[in-house]
This record gives sequence, structure tokens and C-alpha cells, in this order.
Amino acid sequence: MAETETRAEAVANAEAEAAMEAEAEAEEQDYYRQLWVEEPATRRRLPDPVRASAVRAVIIIAVTLIQAMVAFLCTLAGSWLAFPMVLSSVASTVVATWGALDVWVTRQVWNQRNGVVSAPNSTARALRRERRRARRQERASERTKERIRRQGGGAGQLSHS
Repeated sequence: MAETETRAEAVANAEAEAAMEAEAEAEEQDYYRQLWVEEPATRRRLPDPVRASAVRAVIIIAVTLIQAMVAFLCTLAGSWLAFPMVLSSVASTVVATWGALDVWVTRQVWNQRNGVVSAPNSTARALRRERRRARRQERASERTKERIRRQGGGAGQLSHS
């Protein structure tokens, strides 16, 4: 009888210790906030070619703006560097326009090839149809090979009976 009481006390003590540890851990977790909390993205990530094109365009546009500011300041200062800077700023503006158009064209091409299937002129529908057909044929050939292997490979078999 005394032995069962001590076991019951030991179990109760172990449960109490576990509860106290859990409470202490919860307090510690409240004290130490997470530095980084993952949140679900509100928008889908840009495809890699489009993102690369956008980064390239932003860098080109930033350099163009800096170049235009230097040309303006050189003009105000009356420096000899003003005229070459204005010419290079005009050229940079053309390149920056090309960069922005490159983002737009790359995005359109990506959408047409891989994007929305519901668009009537989308090539994505035909590509997916071809991939599906190839997968079906591959699965059918695998099933045929498996069936032949299960039947003993057909070696020495004269009929299907």
C-alpha cells in the first residue's frame, strides 16, 4: 500500500515539474521575441527572367539619374565636363528606356509561354498538352513493361493461358 502511494506521489511530482518547466519555457519564449517572423506573401514572386530584367533596369535608371544630376551640377559650376556629361546623359536615357521596355517585353513573353492558360493565343496550353501526352505514353509503357515482367518475361511461354 505504501509502495503505491509513493509511486502516485512520484507521478504527481513529475507532472508538477513538467507543468512548471512548460510554464517557465512559455515565459522565456514571451521574453525572447522572434527576430524574424515569416508571413505569407501577399503577391506571387516574379519569375526569374523578369526579376533579372527588372533589377537590370533599376540599376541602369539609377545610374542615369546620378549622371543627369552630375551633368546639371557641372553645368551650374560652368565646368568643362558639363557638355560630355549632358551627351552621356542623353545616351543613358535611351538605354534606361530600353531597360524599362525590356522588363515589359520579358514579362509579356514569360506570361505567353508559361503563364495563363486561359488566354486564347497562349502557347502554354499546347505545351502543357504535349507534356501531358508524353507523361501518359511513358506511364503506359511502364505499365506494359511491368506486366511483361510479372508474367515471367515471356520466356518459355507459348500462350497467354
